[in-house]
Amino acid sequence: MTAHQDHQEHQGRQEHRDRQDHQAHQAHREHRDTSLTRVEGPDKVTGRARYAADHHPAGTAYAWLVTASLARGVVDAVEDADALADPAVLAVITHRNAERLAPTDDPTLAVLQSARIAHHGQPVALVVAETPEAARAGARALRISCTPEPHDVLLTADHPGLYTPEEANGGYPAERARGDFDKAYRTALNRVDATYHLPPLHNHPMEPHAATAAWDGGRLTVHDASQGSGNSQENLSKLFGLRAEDVLVVSEHVGGGFGSKGTTRAPTVLAALAARAVGRPVQLCLARAQLADLVGHRSPTVQRVRIGADTTGRISALAHEVATRSSTLREFVEQAAVPARMMYAAPHSRTVHRVARLDVPTPSWMRAPGECPGMFALESAMDELAVACGLDPVELRIRNEPAFEPDSGKPFSSRRLVECLREGARRFGWADRDPRPGVRRDGRLLLGTGVAASTYPVLVGPATAEAHARPDGSFLLRINATDIGTGARTALVRIAADALRVAPERVELRIGRSDLPKAPLAGGSSGTASWGWAVHRACEELRTALAEQGGRPPTGGLTRHADTAEEVGSTGQEYARHAFGAQFAEVQVDQDTAEVRVRRLLGVFAAGRVINPLAARSQLTGAMIMGLSMALLEHSTTDPSFGGHVERDLAAYHVAAHADVTAVDAYWIDDPDPHLNPMGSKGIGELGIVGTAAAISNAVHHATGVRVRELPIRPESLIGR
Repeated sequence: MTAHQDHQEHQGRQEHRDRQDHQAHQAHREHRDTSLTRVEGPDKVTGRARYAADHHPAGTAYAWLVTASLARGVVDAVEDADALADPAVLAVITHRNAERLAPTDDPTLAVLQSARIAHHGQPVALVVAETPEAARAGARALRISCTPEPHDVLLTADHPGLYTPEEANGGYPAERARGDFDKAYRTALNRVDATYHLPPLHNHPMEPHAATAAWDGGRLTVHDASQGSGNSQENLSKLFGLRAEDVLVVSEHVGGGFGSKGTTRAPTVLAALAARAVGRPVQLCLARAQLADLVGHRSPTVQRVRIGADTTGRISALAHEVATRSSTLREFVEQAAVPARMMYAAPHSRTVHRVARLDVPTPSWMRAPGECPGMFALESAMDELAVACGLDPVELRIRNEPAFEPDSGKPFSSRRLVECLREGARRFGWADRDPRPGVRRDGRLLLGTGVAASTYPVLVGPATAEAHARPDGSFLLRINATDIGTGARTALVRIAADALRVAPERVELRIGRSDLPKAPLAGGSSGTASWGWAVHRACEELRTALAEQGGRPPTGGLTRHADTAEEVGSTGQEYARHAFGAQFAEVQVDQDTAEVRVRRLLGVFAAGRVINPLAARSQLTGAMIMGLSMALLEHSTTDPSFGGHVERDLAAYHVAAHADVTAVDAYWIDDPDPHLNPMGSKGIGELGIVGTAAAISNAVHHATGVRVRELPIRPESLIGR
């Protein structure tokens, strides 16, 4: 090829890239649907994507975890001779011979450090062997003797151990009051006083928790099923007395988490501990039945809601009081009353959280902690208030729309809940609804419709990112974000491409390793807002630097870094920042069997600028399906004798399957919010679950006239009532 031909070919490639870039930029400026299919999609469908348990370094051994079968007590002895008689068994690790770990702020990570048993399912031994089968057989061969002690595992609204903590999850004050609730409620003409019960619920991601750990001298590498490899790196370095740079945690692909992988879990620590003990890489995968006790769960709650209103439905008094439980190891308080502080205009209010420390596994984050269970109670009570006032449930919510956030007095950065309610009502056909319960029928099926509002706070954390321009015209983006199946990779590529004003195909993204630029974990629907801010800044600075060099990087490329800590701490703090939505449900109830089926679900949301519409719709509809599952199927029972969760696998703990879901539609209104981040985006991953269960429960009441205040709604909830 001659120099002239080479120049022409290069020029042709450049012109093609320029056309792609121009088209991509024009689509963004004109706000057209800029949906991208998942950039990692081919890797996942071809098997190239590697999850935590897909890594098998040379010499890998396998561990099987043995857990406590009682709620409280002491391990007296572990007889391991039969297990160790198998030449394939390399080690049996218990509290007697386990490496001593450094103290930690999270007592759930102090695994195999004591003979004390604090809850059912706590690790008491670890068997390491040449194969997973040999490890499991070795675990069966152990003989473990324990002394049980009296235990307390059942939560009640009047439990004598209930107390008011200083804070609930998220750093919210456990108790807040405005005005004189007692007087205002006592004098209200329309009143609701109802108590709602929710059972323990479990995350159950498709990929169970797993870790593959390997030591190289004093350096540790762990492939971890984690929502934040930086968080795991920090915890592991503290526990094993290492420098942070001597610990590498890799979480490039994660098969879901719903919050359960948001904090470091016992399997990660145990895999590292076992690998050091046997001097070989070790892989530990939890069995599905072990997840219920070891990776957190949504705590059960007993919630009393009282609302007082005048004859026009305007609320004068609102109280939301929550009783929940935590473990004796660690305090975790589900912040279920927090949404009641800001949803509706109520001049007199009281919100209180109380918690009992019981001999149970430690609860933790599960999709929309606080908002999900709390809004079920609040939005069910709002439906009861609508009936008491003789008002349409949509109109009642609109009449109680606040002009500013009641709890803080701050203006909302944006709040388009009323538009969500009205647009949802229009799309759903709400205007044709007969408000009388139990009058619509389709043969032997009773039909009903219900509505609920949803909200979720806008959370943003500081992040760092690196953007690099290569001489070939492509770009490399590096940030320690985590994609747990939400489409985060694709959203970040979209943000980078928009900031660089190039086609997305020219952007390569690297995420999911603790040696990448620091970024917060994937949780609280904060990922895109936090990581995207840093990505946007780094790419903007790179684009400016490239322009100064005539549009082409030097031979070695050009790099720019961004750290958003200062901006995040100062931007938009004068506003109350939340996302909102409205969900509508139609149900059918068989009048003979009392079986409930959801015919349709529809949600309309206001969640800032939507970065990738294709993924956003997937996230919102997925969350609504999870809310349906919560309303009708998901249930866990605490065994009073042994303290464990009875429904321990997917055969007993039912989640929604295809047959349970018919029409689910998610829409959003244009809501770019300039007070949040440069993209104007809000989180969406958790917003969709928040109001769904209440909308379904309210629809069941409309179909049958029976008010169900305990989830899930089962046939026995309706029969004979």
